[in-house]
Amino acid sequence: MHDIWRDMFVMGLPFLEKILRPIFVYAFLVVSLRLFGKRELVQLNPFDLVVLLTLSNTVQNAIIGEDNSVLGGIVGAISLLVTNYLVVRFLYGHKKLDQLVEGKAESLIENGKVRTQHLKSEFITLPQLEAAARKQGFESLSEVNQCILEPGGTLTFVGKKPGTEDVRHKELLDRLDLLTKEIATLRESQPPARA
Repeated sequence: MHDIWRDMFVMGLPFLEKILRPIFVYAFLVVSLRLFGKRELVQLNPFDLVVLLTLSNTVQNAIIGEDNSVLGGIVGAISLLVTNYLVVRFLYGHKKLDQLVEGKAESLIENGKVRTQHLKSEFITLPQLEAAARKQGFESLSEVNQCILEPGGTLTFVGKKPGTEDVRHKELLDRLDLLTKEIATLRESQPPARA
């Protein structure tokens, strides 16, 4: 019974090392994901998913070292959570540094025109952009006025607003339909004409 308790609660690495390992891995992953682009965060294809899944397994040993104890895992997890909390809290108060870490919004469609150079720089294909637009209720990209790739990796679509001619034309058609219905109602209510 003694071995079970020792394996569970006696750490195989010094306490400070158990704290520092997750912090270094966290910093490495934040910088790496920032350098490799926002696409890694939102528009995952099967290859990106495989990379992210194997990445977590690859850095696991760097975080825990040779320590498989429960207490060591808890210390590592708490180190990650506290580091993330402190980084997010710090960046919240420092907008310029936050923009440096997260990046800035990128316009992929502007005034209804796809900016292919921006798509290429973010490694987003036109079919992927079309699929994202359909998920947000647009039939095609021709209905989109603006598309922004946000710093967190989400795509924001803004639809085209109808022009004044289109609005006026629709109003006239609606009025014509209303008049047609009123005329039909009047004809039904009048007695038939006698010859």
